[in-house]
Amino acid sequence: MTIRTVGVLGLGAMGRPMGRHLVAGGFDVVGYDPSAESVRRAEEVGVRGLASPKEVAQESDVVLIVVGFEEQVESVVFGDDGLLAGARPGLVLGLGSTVSPTYARDLAARLEGSGVDLLDMPVTRSDRAVESGTALVLAGGDPAVLDACRPVLATFATDVFALGGFGSGQVAKMVNNMILWACVAANDEGLRLAEELGVDPDRLREALVVSSAANFALIERADERPVPWAEKDMVIAQQEADKLRFAMPVGGLVKEAVKAFKLRKGYPTPGTGPR
Repeated sequence: MTIRTVGVLGLGAMGRPMGRHLVAGGFDVVGYDPSAESVRRAEEVGVRGLASPKEVAQESDVVLIVVGFEEQVESVVFGDDGLLAGARPGLVLGLGSTVSPTYARDLAARLEGSGVDLLDMPVTRSDRAVESGTALVLAGGDPAVLDACRPVLATFATDVFALGGFGSGQVAKMVNNMILWACVAANDEGLRLAEELGVDPDRLREALVVSSAANFALIERADERPVPWAEKDMVIAQQEADKLRFAMPVGGLVKEAVKAFKLRKGYPTPGTGPR
């Protein structure tokens, strides 16, 4: 399979830098976003904006979906001017959005027989890693499809882990995020306790990042960012666990701890809006 043109659906914090790296990697890059401003900013880095996901599919060999929610995935894939309306046999759909494993499996079932090849490819290490081209891709799908797409992924990711069939990447991303938010909550609570006891939290952080307590969220200061996806991620994990009758006492506590952290910081939470 020769990949010349890559489409990107969703040109925001993840899609725009992906597009920039793909252009730098020698690919012709087309994209779509409902926000005219997002399209304009993507065009500044070499992405060619198109009018619909359908048009993106018609021009692409591979289409990367990096929208925020399952409802948006539904729209860009199955809408009247969606990807499926413009797809030809052999088109690869790379699902970079974070969705539930159940939704990913359902998506695969609905696309069976469409001629579209699927690749599960959620991205970790934050939007800053995508900006710098050092992201990690948690991949699931046909090994042959993944191998064909490795040159595409290599433009913005330094590591790609193949984890099994389509949907495996979403399982991995779910677990990654569950552990990440646990660390965010623990870091915030621990540093606040230290401050109450008279220790400078910034100085303590410098020590902790080279100690046995070091973790990605502490190093990246994730406790100082709004973490807008935390509740969504924990709901996904809890729902998947409930379907399996799998007890997740720590996960339940993490969801509430992250909510408390965000409310205390004044960050938006579902149902509260900006504060």
